[in-house]
Amino acid sequence: MALTGKLSTEVGIQASSAKWFNLFAKQLHHVQNLVERVHHSKLHQGDDWHKKDSVKHWTYVIDGKVVACKEKIEAVDERNKKITYILFNGDISQHYKVFKLIFHVIEKQDGSASVNWTVEYEKIHENVEPPYGYVEYLTKASKDIDAHLLKA
Repeated sequence: MALTGKLSTEVGIQASSAKWFNLFAKQLHHVQNLVERVHHSKLHQGDDWHKKDSVKHWTYVIDGKVVACKEKIEAVDERNKKITYILFNGDISQHYKVFKLIFHVIEKQDGSASVNWTVEYEKIHENVEPPYGYVEYLTKASKDIDAHLLKA
């Protein structure tokens, strides 16, 4: 059984891709006010939420349980509207050696757009389940965020 894996979900959005990317690239601290399942977030280390060396602490609900972890940015690709986050410590480290979230806003030829979330992971042992709860969480969170961005 493989210890590494990748899960993805793509959610159609109505708000502009620019608004979406701006939220995650420049206003990440507002996500806790937009998503029902995010209980709390705070800047743990650093001076700016959007610098690669900054570490954020998140508390949220996955599969009906409150979990916590730290997060930092690995890479930002503004041209392609893509950000890679690394999640670590807390509940993540109990199950995964590596856990990355890749956020990608995709503009389609027909003028529509979508948000693609990819979870790349390495389990600490083969008895750990793949993080399906995160895919469900990201799908629901994307719908909550899109509804808010449409009003803004």
